[in-house]
Amino acid sequence: MPSLQIRDLPRHLYEILSEKARRNRRSLAQQATIELERMAEAESRTRRLDAVAALRAAVHADGTRETSVDPVAAVREDRDR
Repeated sequence: MPSLQIRDLPRHLYEILSEKARRNRRSLAQQATIELERMAEAESRTRRLDAVAALRAAVHADGTRETSVDPVAAVREDRDR
């Protein structure tokens, strides 16, 4: 499994991460992995919400679309990233 070493981590970030790890009875490395996973999930969710908002903005009241982008294909493409 790949590993990551962070040099010169700001003290306040280290303390926040250490406190979360302690509260959740995890090692610092386990907590860091969980936090990185949460960041990745949040980024993916934001991209999906942006894509849906753009698609909604392109739909007229009568249901016709301004764009030729298929919403199902757009969401599938975003999920595959």
